[in-house]
Amino acid sequence: MSANLKAVFEEFAGIAAPVLNIQDEEHYTAALELTDSLVAEASDNPDEPLNAMIDLLAKAITAYESEDEALAGFEAQAHSDPADITMLRLLMDQHGLGVAGFPEIGDKSLVSRILSGSRNLTKQHIEKLSRRFGIEPGMFFESK
Repeated sequence: MSANLKAVFEEFAGIAAPVLNIQDEEHYTAALELTDSLVAEASDNPDEPLNAMIDLLAKAITAYESEDEALAGFEAQAHSDPADITMLRLLMDQHGLGVAGFPEIGDKSLVSRILSGSRNLTKQHIEKLSRRFGIEPGMFFESK
């Protein structure tokens, strides 16, 4: 039994190496996509075999993110800003938008003032952004 288990594990490790030992953006993206699909497929049962694989992928993703300077910088910035500003920056990054890309908020100077923390997003801004990007309004608030 142990010889068979070892052989199967070595085969798994060889196939999974690119997403378990992430070295580049391509494999990072592949690991994220695989994790998303496994999370959707796996049951909440602690004995679910896919949950062990999700744990392995999560550790690999975390290790890569902690070593990638751009991701580490983004994470540090995300933790230093209020949730609404973090969410706005994330939307900008994900959709390739600048300060002029948010007509639901107003002109680019208002967006800049919000990003700098001198102004706040209003309830109406959040409602409009939530509709436009298909996200829950709660994403703009701190989770406790």
